[in-house]
Amino acid sequence: MMDEKILGLKERFIKEFGERGELYVFRSPGRVNLIGEHTDYNGGYVFPAALTMATTIIARPREDSIVRMMATDLGEMVEGDLNTIDEYKDLKWGNYQFGVFKELRDNGYNIVGADMLYDDTTPHGGGLSSSAAIEVASAIAMAYLGGRRDIDGIEIAKIGQMAEHHYIGVNCGIMDQFSSAMGKENHAIFLNCKTLEYELVPVELSKHGIKIVVSNTNKKRSLASSKYNERRSECEAGLKILQKYIPDADCLGDISLDEFEKYEDKIEDEVIRRRIRHVISEDDRVKRSVEVLNKGDLEAFGRLMNASHDSLRDDYEVSCAELDTLVEEARKVDGVLGSRMSGAGFGGCTVSLIKDESVDKYIKQAGAAYREKIGYDADFYISEIGDGGKFLGKI
Repeated sequence: MMDEKILGLKERFIKEFGERGELYVFRSPGRVNLIGEHTDYNGGYVFPAALTMATTIIARPREDSIVRMMATDLGEMVEGDLNTIDEYKDLKWGNYQFGVFKELRDNGYNIVGADMLYDDTTPHGGGLSSSAAIEVASAIAMAYLGGRRDIDGIEIAKIGQMAEHHYIGVNCGIMDQFSSAMGKENHAIFLNCKTLEYELVPVELSKHGIKIVVSNTNKKRSLASSKYNERRSECEAGLKILQKYIPDADCLGDISLDEFEKYEDKIEDEVIRRRIRHVISEDDRVKRSVEVLNKGDLEAFGRLMNASHDSLRDDYEVSCAELDTLVEEARKVDGVLGSRMSGAGFGGCTVSLIKDESVDKYIKQAGAAYREKIGYDADFYISEIGDGGKFLGKI
């Protein structure tokens, strides 16, 4: 049985594309990384969770090679021909989808013309991977319409990542697409970024009356790309030094916290030492998060989230006044288990675990303090942990 929202989208689809044949429904979520920041490109561990905010697609196959797409919040229809799929890289909206379709075709999938209506509840530009939600939902939809029923989530995640690399020109990691494709309700994903080995770990927030609150600074991240490259270089420099003493380490993710503490004085440059300390201690925090959550200890997990932010602020130096303000305000509110910046830094979002009865208080207090200190508003999104991408059924 489809919910009222899906039935409303069906009506919108028929209005835009006409009434004929069966319609198919697909959905894939945005994600938030609960802990494990700037560890992915160091071969370490991350701990993302799929959200209940998602991209939903109503789709219907066509008899030709034309793809027509429309988003419920945009007024115009985008149209393209799968026979000239390389021509759509510069679209303001729709290029991610065509990149996915091309990647599917290049990997042996059958792709077909289709009419597709997109409905996004994952905020765009909010650091919640709305683009990955679109990519994964589009990949699942097109693969299904093309006749593929045995859809492998990890393969779909790689399709989305490669579409960004080859079509969009963004050399992204795989965490976002992996989370969107492989998420599971009330679980986070303990993901080894070096090997893609993963474990689903229970994070039963609803059972304990806890929500995820994502707070968007609305700050444009002008420093993020240049500082990202700088941090990568610093990590590479620190790794080279440690490899003299730990020769089996291919990446920082291979080095334990005990090993780092044994040899950290070999890194003479204090800045590089602090960068390495963050990455290796953050990997350790992710591993400890898995341990405490497997015991159902959400309070301990919240403390690890707090320690993660402090390390990102002090050792890795990728926070900013906007992020710190939201975290500081969260920590003043009873019922907030933990709060930290999530993402590359210098803007973007914080993620907080907050008891249901304290959510409104946090949003009110943090919103007022942020406006007073920073001069403009933050946005707040309330979510739970949802399922990964899937075919929902016919309507």
